[in-house]
Order: sequence, then C-alpha cells, then structure tokens
Amino acid sequence: MRILVIEDNRDILANVLDYLQLKGYTVDCAQDGLSGLHLAVSEHYDLIVLDIMLPGIDGYQLCQRLRDDAQRDTPIIMLTARDQLDDRIKGLNSGADDYLVKPFALSELVARIEAILRRSQGGSRHQLQVADLSYDLDTLQVSRQGKQLKLNPVGLKLLEVLMRKSPAVVRRSVLEEALWGEELPDSDSLRSHVHQLRQVIDKPFAQTLLQTVHGLGYCLAERNKDV
Repeated sequence: MRILVIEDNRDILANVLDYLQLKGYTVDCAQDGLSGLHLAVSEHYDLIVLDIMLPGIDGYQLCQRLRDDAQRDTPIIMLTARDQLDDRIKGLNSGADDYLVKPFALSELVARIEAILRRSQGGSRHQLQVADLSYDLDTLQVSRQGKQLKLNPVGLKLLEVLMRKSPAVVRRSVLEEALWGEELPDSDSLRSHVHQLRQVIDKPFAQTLLQTVHGLGYCLAERNKDV
C-alpha cells in the first residue's frame, strides 16, 4: 500500500513517516500544499494523510482541487489542531473521508487508515505471503504448505513485521520497538521469541525462512537448510 503524507511540521512528519514504514506501508511526503497536490495528481496513492494548515494552499483547498479539478477519489484523512464541529464539517465537506485531531496517537492513525482501506477495497482480505508461508491479517491464521500453525500474540506481531519487510533485514531495535514500544523487557526476550517463531514456522519443513543476520537483526526469506 502506498501512502502520501502532506504535513509541514517536520517532527510530526518524521514520526508519521517512520511509524507507517514500520507498519509496512510505502510512504511519500510533501511539506507544502502545492507540492502535495502535484504528487497526489501525478502519482497513484492508496490513501493521503493531509494536514490542514499548510504553506502554499491549505488542506481544504488541496482536497477540493483533488476532488473537483483532478477528479481523484483517493481516500483522505485530514489532520488538524482544530477540533470545533464547524472545522470537522468543513473538512468532510471539502472531500475528506476522515478527520483526526492533533495531538493523536500513531496507533489510532494506522487504525483509521486500515479501516478506510478496508472500505475502499470493498472489505477485501489482507494476506501476507513469503514463499509457502501465509498470514491472513483478518483471521490471524498462519499456514505453511496448507498446514495451520499456532502462534501467540507476540509471535503473530513479530511474524507480521518480518513478512511485511521481507526479504529485507529488520534490525533488532526495530523489532523491539514494534513489539514493546519504549517499555523494553529487561532480558533478551526478542531472541527467545525469535526462537519460538522459528520452531513453529521452520522446524517441521524442508526449507528455512527465518534467518539470523549476525550483528544486525533478522529477515524472512527463502533459503535451503543445507546452504
């Protein structure tokens, strides 16, 4: 999924960009209204996260131009510090699909993004696939070669991050942030959870998928056991 974030506050933009990429989205960004409008018209995006207060043209104008002039129906979530009812109505009337008031939790932003994408895709199911390993994000069912695999919640989250990033190497710090946020456990819990995940998704099968990249982190990619 490809997302465009249009936000002039550099700190907010950096936080949103990092979090969305961690969740597996491909993200482009713009820091003013005209640049954002150009990207929104010239490129394809599955969703746009749009701040209202922007240099150049504001979010209301950008949204209206995108809908009326460019005839684009890309889903839009508006971000703003304005929480009055009239402001929210104005945003929705300009063509936005949802409205999120600052300050907001990044997890809520992602939840709203996922909800809008589900609706825009007609409720289609989300499934991750690496080699013969499948993970249905809607039913939380994991299978390999048609065999259902059982994982605990931490294992499911760990697997999701690795599958979204596959075949790239995911650093230990990134995995720890995804699993525990800033409240990191005292012991080396990540190594233990990776071991448990490997026992479930690799041990019963002829090929290993979960690879340790020493000094860096882990990756999920196809490779023969005897290599």
